[in-house]
Amino acid sequence: MDHYDSQNNYMQPEEDWDRDLLLDPAWEKQQRKTFTAWCNSHLRKAGTQIENIDEDFRDGLKLMLLLEVISGERLAKPERGKMRVHKISNVNKALDFIASKGVKLVSIGAEEIVDGNAKMTLGMIWTIILRFAIQDISVEETSAKEGLLLWCQRKTAPYKNVNIQNFHISWKDGLGFCALIHRHRPELIDYGKLRKDDPYTNLNTAFDVAERFLDIPKMLDAEDIVGTARPDEKAIMTYVSSFYHAFSGAQKAETAANRICKVLAVNQENEQLMEDYEKLASDLLEWIRRTIPWLENRAPENTMQAMQQKLEDFRDYRRLHKPPKVQEKCQLEINFNTLQTKLRLSNRPAFMPTEGKMVSDINNAWGALEQSEKGYEEWMLNEIRRLERLDHLAEKFRQKASIHESWTDGKETMLQKKDYESATLSEIKASLKKHEAFESDLAAHQDRVEQIAAIAQELNELDYYDSPSVNARCQRICDQWDNLGALTQKRREALERTEKLLETIDQLYLEYAKRAAPFNNWMEGAMEDLQDTFIVHTIEEIQGLTTAHEQFKATLPEADKERQAILGIQNEISKIMQTYHVNMSGSNPYTTITPQEINKKWDHVRQLVPRRDQALTEEHARQQQNERLRKQFGAQANVIGPWIQTKMQEIGRIAIEMHGTLEDQLNHLRQYEKSIVNYKPKIDQLESDHQQIQEALIFDNKHTNYTMEHIRVGWEQLLTTIARTINEVENQILTRDAKGISQEQMNEFRNSFNHFDRKKTGMMDSDDFRTCLISMGYNMGEAEFARIMGIVDPNRLGFVTFQAFIDFMSREAADTDTADQVMASFKILAGDKNYITADELRRELPPDQAEYCIARMAPYMAPDAVPGALDYMSFSTALYGESDL
Repeated sequence: MDHYDSQNNYMQPEEDWDRDLLLDPAWEKQQRKTFTAWCNSHLRKAGTQIENIDEDFRDGLKLMLLLEVISGERLAKPERGKMRVHKISNVNKALDFIASKGVKLVSIGAEEIVDGNAKMTLGMIWTIILRFAIQDISVEETSAKEGLLLWCQRKTAPYKNVNIQNFHISWKDGLGFCALIHRHRPELIDYGKLRKDDPYTNLNTAFDVAERFLDIPKMLDAEDIVGTARPDEKAIMTYVSSFYHAFSGAQKAETAANRICKVLAVNQENEQLMEDYEKLASDLLEWIRRTIPWLENRAPENTMQAMQQKLEDFRDYRRLHKPPKVQEKCQLEINFNTLQTKLRLSNRPAFMPTEGKMVSDINNAWGALEQSEKGYEEWMLNEIRRLERLDHLAEKFRQKASIHESWTDGKETMLQKKDYESATLSEIKASLKKHEAFESDLAAHQDRVEQIAAIAQELNELDYYDSPSVNARCQRICDQWDNLGALTQKRREALERTEKLLETIDQLYLEYAKRAAPFNNWMEGAMEDLQDTFIVHTIEEIQGLTTAHEQFKATLPEADKERQAILGIQNEISKIMQTYHVNMSGSNPYTTITPQEINKKWDHVRQLVPRRDQALTEEHARQQQNERLRKQFGAQANVIGPWIQTKMQEIGRIAIEMHGTLEDQLNHLRQYEKSIVNYKPKIDQLESDHQQIQEALIFDNKHTNYTMEHIRVGWEQLLTTIARTINEVENQILTRDAKGISQEQMNEFRNSFNHFDRKKTGMMDSDDFRTCLISMGYNMGEAEFARIMGIVDPNRLGFVTFQAFIDFMSREAADTDTADQVMASFKILAGDKNYITADELRRELPPDQAEYCIARMAPYMAPDAVPGALDYMSFSTALYGESDL
């Protein structure tokens, strides 16, 4: 809350008293003790004190007395009555007096103080402390809390481990209190023995010393400060303000001493400024004296590098050495003016530098320095421009000379080479073209040589320091240029002479190549044909090869004439080379075929001809034998193949058609099987003939369309088909007898199966089978059809055989009679009983069947019935299974 208006704003918002929130218990405890001690420090002057701050001020009497003591003024006469109204009147008089001192009280009423409101009472006392103990504190244009904080910071600044930034945690270690005491009364505390990590000792030492020697009551407890995360700010400020007032007298004496020190410091500072001016002026003038001769040196340099170094030194002077001196000169003038001003303000006589060190003397010397500097810079720029021209010409000379020397490097050696003596015509022509290009390049470089000579002349005229080396290099270039011209002409003449000679040889080489290549190809083709491993399969093919070979032998005399003509061309070439001493490296450029190679291949062809004759004769005899084997195998295969096909068709008709009983069909099939087995020797004979054909490597036979593989597969299919058909008929007989199916029913089943076997394969696919069932009156969904397919096609092959069909149909027909048959069988064996025993089965059935039936019945014997006996349901389940019933 705001305790003062804006004209007396000595208290910042963070010190406002919050009426809406309860005090922190630790803070309230600290405030009670501190405020009570502070009040008693003033009340004891009137011979009284308080014990309980919120109770002893309720009647207003001690409150008014406290205000009179701290203000030194008399308040209105208090009411002595004990009634509430008298207490309120006294408190109001005290509050009115506080308000008269410029304190704006908000929400603090006499009734709350009379009622003993601890929060309001503490707030009121804090307001009194602020107004009468803290408000008047002033340090360096700050007042109240800020002034008190600044005073503490100034006083404790020299002390290590002390950093006062606030009125709470900065005081927790106790060193701040000890530092304040030691600063003013160092004899009371041995500060060097204090430790920052021992706050209890530090706090208790400060509190005890302040109470004993400074008459400052103990307002705080070390335990409350150390044991609280943030000590109460108001309590700390109240206690610290007591130190400020206790040391205020000492502060006044310190202020007077500071004034004297300030005057002495000004005098010392002025004297130091005079000394600094004299030294700075001497140093600056000495630097100017040393620098001017350096700037006036105009000795020219021969190289641009040396001149650039001078320029770089001048730049360093401008950039590094002069700026600090400019700053010194400026600082010198500033110090001089400042010194004169301070002397004038302190009523001291003006400063007069020693002779020659006046500001005007320094300015004159500085002007001479800058004049020399300007002349030096102009001279360097002119000299640099002159050297730049010389360096440019020298660099240009070096570049052009280097380029020319690089181009001419190896050229003299190249022109003196006699590589044309062993070169081919194409290489000579290429060398001439290359030489013509070199002559063009040589002419183009004439301008560069003239430019090099002109630049050397100009450098001589400008008196270039390195002219001797330039002249020597230029002379070498000119001499070399003249030599290149002479060598170029000499090489051209040699190349043209060699070209004419090689052109004649080249024409002969070309004619040799044109005739040798086709003749060589003919010989290579002949050798390839004569050595070719022919593969023939017929007598006609070997006769064709023989005819072609005879035609080839008729061309050999004409080929020999061509061979001799080609060798004559090579002999003419050798004669020319020997006559004119031509040293040609390599061989014929148009061909790699040598005369030696032609003769070698010709001899090889002559050797291969009789070998070919013998090979053709032997192959002709072999093909005659193979033709005999083909005819022999074809004659037998053309009989056996149709016989197998006929038997397969007959067996298929027997299996499908219904003529006679199943027994008749079975007998008929067995007769077929016997006749087929009797045919086996003919198959074996055919196998023997086929083995001879394979050994002779015969792969085709125009005398038959049947292969041995066809015959084998047909024979195996025939044997498999007759065996499977016989087995199917036998199974049909078993099914008929077991299910009691008549011959008419079997015929009806066969007719239905044949009718819906649309592909006539002896099997129905799933769609045909579904159609067959529907035609027979079955009304079924997908699930029922899937169940039936699982019965007739358990392996999920996708088709239904006739055996599976009749099994299913007979089973369907028999299901309705199964229960009655089981009951009849049971009654026959059981007689008048309702069960049957194992002994009865052994007595009525053959031994092997009886034991088999007993083994199946064992799991169904009833343990609670007659031992080893079965009732009807167990009996039927044991014999037929649960799924059948």
